[in-house]
Amino acid sequence: MSIGEQLAATVPMARTLNLAFEHTDPERAVVRLPDQPEYHNHLGGPHAGAMFTLAESASGAIVLAAFGDQLSRAVPLAVRAEIAYRKLAKGEVTATATLGRPIADVVAELDAGQRPEFPVQVAITRADGAVTGEMTVLWTLRPHDA
Repeated sequence: MSIGEQLAATVPMARTLNLAFEHTDPERAVVRLPDQPEYHNHLGGPHAGAMFTLAESASGAIVLAAFGDQLSRAVPLAVRAEIAYRKLAKGEVTATATLGRPIADVVAELDAGQRPEFPVQVAITRADGAVTGEMTVLWTLRPHDA
């Protein structure tokens, strides 16, 4: 089962918004929100809540790709998120997530008995490539015995 299929199966909002997981690996995750009038705002573009969910889902996809092999000993949890809406979004939008720390450094902290934290940066773009929003999600790997 792909990471996108896993998220769609376990995160109801990903299914509700019909998110399409286009690409996921430990370096980059790309998730698309189709243009759906039932999730529009008063300006006819995707609602801010839908864009937040899109970006947070992209961040979760890269976290699973990067740290899925650590799930037997730690659970990934979002600690906090900050989003900035830069330009009007219209039509389909895409979120691209990247890790803000090297995987090996995060795993080394987990190996040392710590609860590592790491940022994931997400850019939300519309079809013409314009960045409509930016999000940073701070994640942690919480050891099961913590």
